[in-house]
Amino acid sequence: MPSVDIRPATEADLAAITAIYDHAVRHGTATFELIPPDLAEMTRRFRALVDGGFPYLVAALDGRVVGYAYAGAYRPRPAYRFTVENSVYLEPAIHRRGIGLQLMLRLIAESEARGYRQMIAVIGDSANAGSIGVHTRCGFQMIGTHPAVGLKFGRWLDTVMMQRALGEGATTVPANPTVRG
Repeated sequence: MPSVDIRPATEADLAAITAIYDHAVRHGTATFELIPPDLAEMTRRFRALVDGGFPYLVAALDGRVVGYAYAGAYRPRPAYRFTVENSVYLEPAIHRRGIGLQLMLRLIAESEARGYRQMIAVIGDSANAGSIGVHTRCGFQMIGTHPAVGLKFGRWLDTVMMQRALGEGATTVPANPTVRG
């Protein structure tokens, strides 16, 4: 694997993050967004996650951001407060070089440190073997597939659901279940 610097994202990274996501929206099926959000919207999303206490990371090679990952709320209702959903995006030129795996492993560690107990992956397009493989290598289990739930590029796409326990997972109930950690 290449030597990559994985660190917390900052607002200075958002132009690179926006460009990476723009390409994913326009050319890929990992996301079901159809119109790429601009820098202002990506900044709003970033702030909401960071202000909410969620981990948001970038991967940099030679000081240049080439990928990012974050965890966010799985669902808004309070019973889901110990569960996060992950997202990982890379520049196309660096796929299959182990950087996505490194980002995922660090995201898992950061989420565990914040007291989350489950991580959900909602993978766009069941043909996305790279993402499914990275999640499998990180200990995620296949939960199921929602067939033909998205329409992009003139074709119906599935979503694949995968899940991984974090920390103690569901083996214990927190002493103060109203607070994570």
